[in-house]
Amino acid sequence: MKEAIDPAHLDLNPLVAYFEERGWLCVGAKTDRDFIWFSPSRSAEFPYVGEISWTTSVRSASKASWRTALVPQVAELMRLVHSPLAQIGLGQDFEGKTRRWIPQEVGQKRVITVRDYSEGLAGLYWRNFYGPPFVRMFGERLDALPAECRQKLGEDIVLVQPYELPTEAGTESGMARERELISLLGPECFYDHEHHTLPTRRPVLDSLGQPLH
Repeated sequence: MKEAIDPAHLDLNPLVAYFEERGWLCVGAKTDRDFIWFSPSRSAEFPYVGEISWTTSVRSASKASWRTALVPQVAELMRLVHSPLAQIGLGQDFEGKTRRWIPQEVGQKRVITVRDYSEGLAGLYWRNFYGPPFVRMFGERLDALPAECRQKLGEDIVLVQPYELPTEAGTESGMARERELISLLGPECFYDHEHHTLPTRRPVLDSLGQPLH
């Protein structure tokens, strides 16, 4: 973000040096629309709190070709970094499910619902890529989902998609679809936004199930 990158003469060495020195890296496009963020965990005790995040315009998802191409790309990245979970959706949908406001004597306080996937899941988003720990956790319940809402990606990843477009999140039909799928997968695996309680069923994470999400 502090230096310009010449796409015609791409040199990854400065990016690698920056990442190794600071432990994180954020690259943004000139359009101020696309950002990719690498932020691995700095603690061996909690390796699952690291993150690779890509932000782009929701208009990209209006193209069927873009939506189709994204699926194998995400699956390949998950396998590359041994990630058990990848989620895609609107920024405000993530904000609404991972944060909540608590009234105070003066003003409000924003708190986290689920810190990371070791505590379970905050909810369903537009696209939810579940790796081995979550496939094991859900088990046969994945087979109970409507066929149009699940897609098996090889032997280790299952994609769960409640609706066709990310813009359906937050709509009445979108939220109804999320509730339907959560009821089939097991409400105990998800944060209870009505009673504000953590999931009681969580994935069993192994050495290959923890690094990034």
